[in-house]
Amino acid sequence: MADGYVGARTPRREDARLLTGRARYIANVRLPGMAYAIVVRSPIAHGRLVSCGAKEAWTVDGVLDVITPGDAAAVRLPCVTMSPGQPITSYPALDEAIRYVGQPLAVVVARTPEAARDAADLIDLDYEPLPPVIGIERALAGDAPLLYPDWGGNVLTDFTLGDQDCEAAIAGAAHVVEMTFTFGRATPYPLEPRGIVADYADGELTVRTSTQAPHHVREQAADALGLTHDRVRVVTGDAGGGFGGKEHLYPDEALICLAAMRLGRPVSWTESPTDRLASTLPSRAAVHHARLAFDADGRFVALHADVVGDLGGHPSNVGISPFAVTATMLPGPYRFDRAGVRLRAVVTTTTPTGSYRGFGQPEATWTRERLIDEAARRLGADPVELRLRNMLGPGELPCTSRLGQSYDSGDYPLALRTLRDLVTPPARDDGRRRGVGYSCHVEATGLGSSMGMKAMGMLAGGFETAIVRMEQDASVIVSAGVSGVGQGIETALSQIAADRVGVPIDRVRVVLGDTSATPYSSIGSIASRSLTVGGGALALAGDRLREKIVALAAHRLEAAPADLEIVDSAVRVKGDPRVSLTLREIATSAWRGWDLPEGAAPGLEERVSYDPADMTYAYGAHAAAVAVDPETGAVEVEGYWAVNDSGVLVNPAIVEGQVRGGIAQGIGMALTEEIVYTEEGQPVSEYLLPTTREVPDIRIAMLEVPSPRTPGGMKGAGESGTIGPPAAIGNAIAAALPEIAGRITQTPLTPAVLWALLSE
Repeated sequence: MADGYVGARTPRREDARLLTGRARYIANVRLPGMAYAIVVRSPIAHGRLVSCGAKEAWTVDGVLDVITPGDAAAVRLPCVTMSPGQPITSYPALDEAIRYVGQPLAVVVARTPEAARDAADLIDLDYEPLPPVIGIERALAGDAPLLYPDWGGNVLTDFTLGDQDCEAAIAGAAHVVEMTFTFGRATPYPLEPRGIVADYADGELTVRTSTQAPHHVREQAADALGLTHDRVRVVTGDAGGGFGGKEHLYPDEALICLAAMRLGRPVSWTESPTDRLASTLPSRAAVHHARLAFDADGRFVALHADVVGDLGGHPSNVGISPFAVTATMLPGPYRFDRAGVRLRAVVTTTTPTGSYRGFGQPEATWTRERLIDEAARRLGADPVELRLRNMLGPGELPCTSRLGQSYDSGDYPLALRTLRDLVTPPARDDGRRRGVGYSCHVEATGLGSSMGMKAMGMLAGGFETAIVRMEQDASVIVSAGVSGVGQGIETALSQIAADRVGVPIDRVRVVLGDTSATPYSSIGSIASRSLTVGGGALALAGDRLREKIVALAAHRLEAAPADLEIVDSAVRVKGDPRVSLTLREIATSAWRGWDLPEGAAPGLEERVSYDPADMTYAYGAHAAAVAVDPETGAVEVEGYWAVNDSGVLVNPAIVEGQVRGGIAQGIGMALTEEIVYTEEGQPVSEYLLPTTREVPDIRIAMLEVPSPRTPGGMKGAGESGTIGPPAAIGNAIAAALPEIAGRITQTPLTPAVLWALLSE
């Protein structure tokens, strides 16, 4: 049991309103005079919009506005992460050049959702179709149609990372495993779809939206619409999940803001289920041609990958960064003499790709861990022992990987050995083929520092700010720029504040998600950084507030601060509880400016900005037991085990829940989830999420090696569960089907894929 609130399994304070119908979702927002919008989208993958006729739409009773490309010519959104030589730095909200099915072409606003829908169906789209470009292979072909003819090709960027002599190391190795891996598009699928209510009055735009990054959305909306930042307020409530898909302002959302400004009344829009797969940014789409070189004793010599990422119709807010993270995280927890990556990104006539939980790291883990298992198979070695033989030990940390990642702390071998002891695969004989697979990873969390992000080409800062104020009645208010997206951050911040300041947790209130009431956060709750960076800022601010409280008490009690302690909502002399002042007495005097030490300012409020020196690195080891039906190719995950280390656990129950939910998403990537396109560029609407049938009981064990970099020792946990499952399941399937093990090279491994491989 934890001595304080940090480390305790404190019940989530968010759950009371979430479970009783009092959650604050965008679809629940009702404002006087609110109108409703429908986004008209492209039905073709590639072409040019010749005209967008709105005459018939205006005949529908209740129509208030129709926005076509000519009305929004100046509305553009930025590419916040830039790659070397990137020719596009922004993209239009409405464009006459069509580059994917689902691209916004117009917006209709009416008094009712039904009228808006009827009018949208009457928009007359006249377009000249062009040949689609579907898939990386087609985009790279010499005769491929060009999405941007002035580029001379479909490649946005092409550069190398790591050791330049990697090829020589591979050529001189005793053994080389060479494989090509293909990753299907997967998409964030939050319970609450994207939605927005924009209201423009008295020259100010108020945006209520489901987002992970309110301040990021504010500055993008202001810049896109020609407003000063002080004239835009963004408010988010209980965002019903994000998983990376809500980390920026989308073109359709910017257009709703424009509609509110044109009409001078609130305008509401919620993404429809039919639009979601064609408009919310997916991720994962990539091809890796990879090689692992090792010596006769199984010692890893070199690792190299040619990574080609599919950007879709244009680089999104995050650009190539998911593919760049794949590249930099490729070495994982192992020693390599040499490692290198060639990284290319291409455009195709598909929905632009962006952020999704794990952000390129599941792909890196799949490629590395599948290569290691194939190496073990060829050597006749135990896959766990081969990993342990090449794994960085705790005495080798901190260290910098061959691709520039500065690992901070941990015990990678202990995680794998602990996992091996946990695994107890079921023993059954029902005609199915069974296998157990392992995967290990290191996870970059707590994105920062600000200057490091600048060096990476990110036009954003990596710091977070927390404000802690004790009111006159000794209640405490915490204000932070990060936001809640279901991850329990409100509870975790309350635990830190209660411990650091020295008050009961029920006296702490946390304010999030309102740009007018919270300190600036450049990128918000992404990249497993809410607690690592936002909590780090709060820990420092809480310490400062506690020091001031003790200093005020010391002045009034005529005692040294070191001789005082905060116990039971009072500051007292250690060993003599009779000499004390209540926190309420101290706070009341502070806010009245009474009895202050010389030079002390009235009030009890501290504001701290924390810019981490570098990222923190969580890690984990995963194992899956599968049963494969050789007659159909169907896979059942019969058992799953994970060992995770996210540093100091502020709330172990929340972290375990995060890991468990991430594993479910990783199972989806491995087995069922993929956005598929026809040759004409039409997305297939069937998208299969894992259900309770596909997700088994999951056993989780936690290690807790503190990070020396973060106040409080925390590392990120939000994406930890997502990274390992695809590789563990892929390796388990390969173990179950050794005759096709070398061809287990793609995600998802659907029954059709495995049946085809077995039939060959």
